[in-house]
Amino acid sequence: MSAEDAVRGRIDAEGRLVGADPRLMALHRAAGGEEGGPLAVPQIAALARLARRLGIVISRGAVAAEGESDLELWVRAEPKDDMVELAVTGWIARPARAPAPAPDAERQADFLRAGADWMWETDASLRLTTVSAAAAAAAGKAPAQLVGQQLTRLFRLEEGEEGELPLLTALAEQRRFDGQLAELRGGRGGRYRLAGLPLIDGAGRFAGFRGSAAALPAGSPSVTAPAPSAPEPGAFGERLDKALRAPLAQIIASAETIGAQGEGPIRTDYAGYAGDIATAGRHLLALVDDLVDLQAIERPDFRPEGEEIDLADVARRAAGLLAVRAGERQVRIDAPASGESLPVTGDFRRALQIVVNLLTNAIRYSPEGGQVWIRADREGDLAALIVADQGKGISAEDQARIFEKFERVDPTEAGGTGLGLYIARRLARAMGGDVAVDSAPGQGARFTFTLPLRRE
Repeated sequence: MSAEDAVRGRIDAEGRLVGADPRLMALHRAAGGEEGGPLAVPQIAALARLARRLGIVISRGAVAAEGESDLELWVRAEPKDDMVELAVTGWIARPARAPAPAPDAERQADFLRAGADWMWETDASLRLTTVSAAAAAAAGKAPAQLVGQQLTRLFRLEEGEEGELPLLTALAEQRRFDGQLAELRGGRGGRYRLAGLPLIDGAGRFAGFRGSAAALPAGSPSVTAPAPSAPEPGAFGERLDKALRAPLAQIIASAETIGAQGEGPIRTDYAGYAGDIATAGRHLLALVDDLVDLQAIERPDFRPEGEEIDLADVARRAAGLLAVRAGERQVRIDAPASGESLPVTGDFRRALQIVVNLLTNAIRYSPEGGQVWIRADREGDLAALIVADQGKGISAEDQARIFEKFERVDPTEAGGTGLGLYIARRLARAMGGDVAVDSAPGQGARFTFTLPLRRE
């Protein structure tokens, strides 16, 4: 079938098939779809979502089931205004193939997230298609600025001792890789260990990598260090992180996929159950993060980095990371203006962690349609970042208690783990600053995060 003979369809912003030639509509109905409902052919729906997310034309092979046979298709998805235009050619029927055994790399996918600081995905040409918010913050850019760029624009790859580049070798052989050393370009810089799994499309072809990046300590000469003869401080936290992070992340991702009904319509109550599962998974993942942080900050040798950072810039980044969450609750974030600066000495990653925690709480306890303010100020030799909300406020007797472990103002309300403020204050004090609260019932809360002003 030529391009002129392509079977065409249109998908709206909600993923619904709002127009289709009879051949595509028949395939949609055979997959359980309804006229005007979400596109029920998962391979085509996935390519349409990718085209919409990237804002570019995606042209890729796909395989769809039709009765007892497989259909080999070539799908072209082009985003136009609020729609995605589909042109599907091929339509070659083949006997259904037996499922191929999952490669070891897929069965062991948790090796990616076990020690990862953040995740990324590329297409077959190593162009970034997905970048986690933490990656964008480390690179000093917005996620949208990184998507579509070559992975090598984000990282400068380093050769191994024998001159090998594991990522490029894996690209040529379309297989899993680990141990690729790389230096982050721009932003905070630093060295990372990259690992990745090959992505395979519906036609069995290599479609890119899903990968992780794990930060290496400053001055690390190699990827791996000799195994210690005795457990190091923090080993339990690392084992807990590795044992739970990957399964929880998979549970959350699967539940969100089911709830979004991206692969076809499901019963409304089932979608609700999936949302509950994803929410519970995120809560447990946050608890894992907090427990690992808790063990780290209570070690006698814990020392945050002392570097030159801009606290106003940290606030703007935190506001950007939480913009979607605030939008869901119709809460407006009023962050420092783009030209405003507040130079301090501290650890960028830890400072961002503190501000994200304070801002998350402010959004959570603000009424729908409310506002959260972030103000940068100076108090003597200290820089102060103030996060204020319009919530119900905190009584005087609770203001000291909320900075203790596993304590919350109202344990009956949905919320965090009760460790966030304890960790935030410990981190701030370790950097020479503090976190304090000023509040009264019915008058919102005003948290102040201080760090030493940078000496010019």
